[in-house]
Amino acid sequence: MNKPNGTGFGRIIKAADCSRKGFAAAWVNEAAFRQEAGLTLAAIPFAWYLAADFGHFALLMGVWLLVIIVELLNSAIEALTDRVSLERHELSGRAKDMGSAAVTSALVFVALVWAAAIWQKFS
Repeated sequence: MNKPNGTGFGRIIKAADCSRKGFAAAWVNEAAFRQEAGLTLAAIPFAWYLAADFGHFALLMGVWLLVIIVELLNSAIEALTDRVSLERHELSGRAKDMGSAAVTSALVFVALVWAAAIWQKFS
C-alpha cells in the first residue's frame, strides 16, 4: 500500500511541512496558542536564572513545551469537532471540555514545577 506522504527521507520532509502548517494554523487561528507561545518564550530567561543546571532548565522549559503540545491537540480536537458539525451536541461539548481540562492540567503542572523552582532558589 502506497502511503500518500511517501516513504524514507521524502516522508520526513513532507511531515515537517505538515508540522509547519500546523504551527502556522495554530498561530493564526488560536489566541490561546499565541498567548502560551509568548509565555513560553518569555519564560526562557527566567528559567535560565532559576535553574541550578541544564537539566533543571530543561525541566522548566519542558513543562511549557508540554502546554504547547496539549494546546495543539486541544485545538485539533476543536477544529475537527467544528468540522463535523457546528450544532450543539453533548458529545462535541464533552470533547471540547476535556481538551480544555487537559490544557488546564498542563498549566497547573507548570505552576507546580515553577513554584518548586522559585522556592528552591529563594529559600
